Amino acid sequence: MSLLFYRYTSSKYDYITCKDLIQSGPPAVYQLTPKTENIETLRKMTLGQKDPNKTNRTILLVGETGTGKSTLIDALVNYALGVTWEDEVWFEIVEEDKKRSQCESQTSDVIVYEIFGFEGKTLPYSLTIVDTPGYGDTKGTDHDYIISQRLLDLFRSEGGVYEINAVGLVLKTSDNRLSDRMRYIFDSVVSLFGKNMENNIVALLTYSDGLSPEKALEALNAANIKCAKDEENQPVHFMFNNHQSKQKTKKNKVALKCAWDLTNDQMKEFTDFLEKSSPKNLINTVEVLNSRIRLTACIQNHQERVELIELRLKEIQQTKDALKKHEEEMKSNENFTVEVDEPYKVKKEIKGGGLVFYEGAVCCTVCEENCHYPGCTLAWYPKHCEVMKGGRCTSCTNKCPVSDHVKEQEIYVTETRKVQKTLHAVKEKYEKSKADGEKETSLLKDLKRKMEELQRDKDQLLDESFQHVLKLEQIALNADSQSTHVHLDFLIEKMRERGDAEKVQKLEEINGRVDEGTRAVLRYMYGKIKTAVKELKR
Repeated sequence: MSLLFYRYTSSKYDYITCKDLIQSGPPAVYQLTPKTENIETLRKMTLGQKDPNKTNRTILLVGETGTGKSTLIDALVNYALGVTWEDEVWFEIVEEDKKRSQCESQTSDVIVYEIFGFEGKTLPYSLTIVDTPGYGDTKGTDHDYIISQRLLDLFRSEGGVYEINAVGLVLKTSDNRLSDRMRYIFDSVVSLFGKNMENNIVALLTYSDGLSPEKALEALNAANIKCAKDEENQPVHFMFNNHQSKQKTKKNKVALKCAWDLTNDQMKEFTDFLEKSSPKNLINTVEVLNSRIRLTACIQNHQERVELIELRLKEIQQTKDALKKHEEEMKSNENFTVEVDEPYKVKKEIKGGGLVFYEGAVCCTVCEENCHYPGCTLAWYPKHCEVMKGGRCTSCTNKCPVSDHVKEQEIYVTETRKVQKTLHAVKEKYEKSKADGEKETSLLKDLKRKMEELQRDKDQLLDESFQHVLKLEQIALNADSQSTHVHLDFLIEKMRERGDAEKVQKLEEINGRVDEGTRAVLRYMYGKIKTAVKELKR
């Protein structure tokens, strides 16, 4: 009986030739094998033939590993194909090894699923699903940085995604609070978009039993997640069950039918929302992403330059102290020596290896600086890097042309060494930039002049970093995200040191918008690069 029924139901979907039976059922479960191609760094999986008369709707799905996102993608595909309860069939588009790797937190792929028109004609439009698996997994923030870079690649690539109808924040209905990790995940994605995206962000609640998801909604409200709101000022949400592929027996058939009906009804509401929602062009998103990348690159570069300036100031102060202490002795001894901590730069290999395509740093060979590290994933060469604009670098000291840059698996690291310098060498070092009318000034005045020059350079770097933060506040939906906060402690400390109370107040206002748990994540993120640099110095 079951074999005859299987033959009947399978014939209804004979037009879907790209499928393999993986479970006899009921329901019979098929693994779909859609056409697969690469869009530069991304994978696109296409099911069906594009109908030029149909419009398209695009969903970006984001959620913590283990929230049931893969099953939700399968449910969307089955709804688009017109699969009904009576068909006793279920299709899976997310590959089994992919699901396993997600559970094991081993994937960082961003995958685009394109679902075009089929005979079922459930939807009046084709469907594009962008999946971001692995966000917030055990690989940590470096892994998540790559995912954000992959999304930027998708939004800018030829054949990529240029507009989005909905961003789906996937979480379990039973979640009564958002963990620091989950808040970090949602924040990571919301911060990618401009202010025009808020009303397109919705909650997709999995493992639902059909009851009102009060705990999950309270968790979203408590976390102040920016998203669309309904007439009751609650987050717009849709509920889904995750048991569609579970084998039917006499004991569980009634419960599974209720679960199916719940998901089907909510899928109808969600797809109606997609049809009515205005697509948001991603030009603004790309601008936000590029601004964040430049912000991160510039502030990181600025911090390294500020630290180098401070080491040089320390060296000058040591020289001044020695000159004052041994002033009489030096008058009669031109070869008198002073010991100082001299800063210098070396190039060291980035630990962790990998392809330069993903792991490399873009460095300026003239300024001897790290302009973008970790580097952008789409940049095979420096000219493709986001920190390059108008043929020049936006990060390094002299804003050098692209031709002065390399992308490789080495970065510049500043170290110090004890050196003995003669009075003659000190004079030569600090007098060479003097104008003719200053040749007779004392060495102590030369040192003071150099310290003032360095301090002006330091102040300029801090002011430029401050302006980057203000720009993001103007254009980003979630300007006070972790990608901005990660630099604020450094900026606040330096602005306070120079007595700039107004800028300190503004930065502290921005910094005060996150709780201590989130701030701890931010310190961890920023500490990753500093720890890596320290390891290079060993």
